[in-house]
Amino acid sequence: MLECFYPDLYMSSTYRIDFGRYYEKGYRGVIFDIDNTLVPHGAPADERSVTLIESLKEMGFGVVFLSNNKEPRVKLFNDAVKARYIFKAGKPARKGYLRAMEMLGTDPGTTLFVGDQLFTDVWGARNTGIFSILVRPIDKKEEIQIVLKRYLEKVVLAFYRRRCRKEGKIYCCQ
Repeated sequence: MLECFYPDLYMSSTYRIDFGRYYEKGYRGVIFDIDNTLVPHGAPADERSVTLIESLKEMGFGVVFLSNNKEPRVKLFNDAVKARYIFKAGKPARKGYLRAMEMLGTDPGTTLFVGDQLFTDVWGARNTGIFSILVRPIDKKEEIQIVLKRYLEKVVLAFYRRRCRKEGKIYCCQ
């Protein structure tokens, strides 16, 4: 029952993902959440996020930001990285994910999704058939509605961790 919320991979940080390995496997598009995935909530792009996005583009990946935020927030981040974006995406609904893949020219088998929330990011990606990578939130300081969801996420992650142990999989990479 909770499996629809389980990520395909759980990493400590977006910046520890070996995107080169995924490129070698045939992935060509990356859809990112922004807040607490690439930068702290509400922050503009920083040097680390700009460097990552540039390296992904050089590698051959297409990049789209998929955010439930309004356009001014998403544009503030995107001004420094110059990728495509979708604001007010309505995650976890499939529509935004499908539109992002259309923009990338990819399909679920060649697309990665990276985000920090189970009930929006991961659920939406999994429901669309996209390989989902959950990352730990960058900053603990979050809006109240997200803080409340984090308590429920802890329950789901406890079951996910148990399943990973049972199957001999790594729960969370460093």
